[in-house]
Amino acid sequence: MPTVVQDVSDAADGLFAADAPHGVSLALVVQHHGEVVFERYGTQPDSVFERGGPVGPDTTLISWSMAKSITHAAVGLAVADGLLDVSAPAPVPEWAGTTKAAITLQDLLDMRSGLLFVEDYVDHTVSHCLEMLYGEGKDDMAAYAASLPLIHEPGAVWNYSSGTTNIIARIVGNAVGADVVGAASVGPSAMQAFLDDRLFGPTGMTSAIAKFDPSGTFIGSSYVYATARDFARFGQLYLDDGVCAARRLLPVGWRDEARTFVARDPDGSFDYGRQWWLWRDYPGSLACHGYEGQYIVVLPDRDLVVVHLGKSPVDGREPLHARLRSIFDAFGAG
Repeated sequence: MPTVVQDVSDAADGLFAADAPHGVSLALVVQHHGEVVFERYGTQPDSVFERGGPVGPDTTLISWSMAKSITHAAVGLAVADGLLDVSAPAPVPEWAGTTKAAITLQDLLDMRSGLLFVEDYVDHTVSHCLEMLYGEGKDDMAAYAASLPLIHEPGAVWNYSSGTTNIIARIVGNAVGADVVGAASVGPSAMQAFLDDRLFGPTGMTSAIAKFDPSGTFIGSSYVYATARDFARFGQLYLDDGVCAARRLLPVGWRDEARTFVARDPDGSFDYGRQWWLWRDYPGSLACHGYEGQYIVVLPDRDLVVVHLGKSPVDGREPLHARLRSIFDAFGAG
């Protein structure tokens, strides 16, 4: 292990270097056999929204799209409770009596809804994502995404879509609300309690904070704040196939559902499962990816979870991926 730690430390030196080509690293946690064996923290730069400062083990940082995988876990919990059936038509009231009524919850999980959605984080004029998060759709993100036109047959074409995940999040929230109070929940209280009591609490993610839009829908595409260690705890839940502290939280095989190949990302070196990414050069892996270089990578064959949080531009991702791979490889396989 001393040699392994040294290899990881060398990789971390590159990640946290002032002139690192991938940008800024804010946190790195390496968890092996369920124990943190290495961690390092950086400094949050100033932004137009807030002053920066040192990052530490207790600093909560944004998930961005890593939240999609947390939404996948929420679906699994609802499935385990008998509240949802992924093979059934998605319970979206606006779609009743329309061609969209053929869209199943599985289609949504697979990012194969057939709905128009342009996932762009820069050009506001052509981005449904930015319009949903900050513009016309910000008060009811799921309704905005659900209203977009159907341009493909459901289940036929893969299209990565934050809107799809927010529709899923509303479906879970409504199912949970109906189970608790006998009708779809008004406001976030039922879903907040569900996440806290059924996911964050049992896994020890005590810092985790889920954000909701004004309509009361969990913004499952983008907004969970937590410490790097708590994001690692989430990764550990999937490494252990949905079991935490000898208690099964997720349905048997839910991890394998997550890492079932659905599509190859034409713009990158990754494959896509169900609200999780797959590192194709690490068979059996699954990973949460988020904007600006947020990663939880789960490698079951190495009994390893690696979390990286930072601010990395798209053109700096390859150096970042190379550093992360050097950490994975320090632990070997099997």
